[in-house]
Amino acid sequence: MIIPWQNLEEETLRNIAESFILREGTDYGMEELSLDQKTQNLLHLIRNGSAVIVWSELHETIDIKNKKDFLTDV
Repeated sequence: MIIPWQNLEEETLRNIAESFILREGTDYGMEELSLDQKTQNLLHLIRNGSAVIVWSELHETIDIKNKKDFLTDV
């Protein structure tokens, strides 16, 4: 189930984004980004509709998916 980000309080949305980033592990990009920078980038993707927040009732977990990938998996 997709959770509309607009229905979440700002602190909750930020906590979900940070939790997702911390679960993803090490960033091997050209430059190291801070947690705050990564969070801002992810929040931008969520707010512009490129990424969606997904709740799995089966696993009782929350995740963030690329909207294109998620819609093709359903």
